[in-house]
Amino acid sequence: MADIVVVFDFDKTIIDCDSDNWVVDELHATELFNQLLPTMPWNSLMGRMMEELHAQGKTIEDIVEVLKRAPIHPSIISAVKAAHDLGCDLKIVSDANLFFIETILKHHGIWELFSEINTNSSFVDEEGRLKIFPHHDFTKSSHACSTNICPPNMCKKKFRNQCPKKRKSSILEMGPAIFALV
Repeated sequence: MADIVVVFDFDKTIIDCDSDNWVVDELHATELFNQLLPTMPWNSLMGRMMEELHAQGKTIEDIVEVLKRAPIHPSIISAVKAAHDLGCDLKIVSDANLFFIETILKHHGIWELFSEINTNSSFVDEEGRLKIFPHHDFTKSSHACSTNICPPNMCKKKFRNQCPKKRKSSILEMGPAIFALV
């Protein structure tokens, strides 16, 4: 077991953009996104955007191709590989979604280097439509995080606090939303 745990945020840390915005912008759905944004929570909006894109004839393959083009600095890939090679336990805590994260990390050959990914759930349904769901249903129960930094659907501090309980280790946290919780 590694003595050093490296916890990454995903958007604007591993990749140089917000993955949700990247997909919406690249698939030319920004106008609709901006119209709907004031009317619903972010995760619900992304689920709706995936429905709209599917209705417009966009396929899961179109989304995958867009995700493969998401900007990522080559040094990030090297840094992730180096940390893994040194025996660090690599984790992600992100308000993105599993499909986006998995697609991008697999494309860059670093998916298998992460021991744990805590994010919003997603799956491709039988019609080929991407379904995105919040990590937990914040309309029924809030995580009541006192930091006011976490999104309502996911307490990043909870995952961070679990690391030391699992074993004695040093924690290195990477990303704006993660650093704010230290």
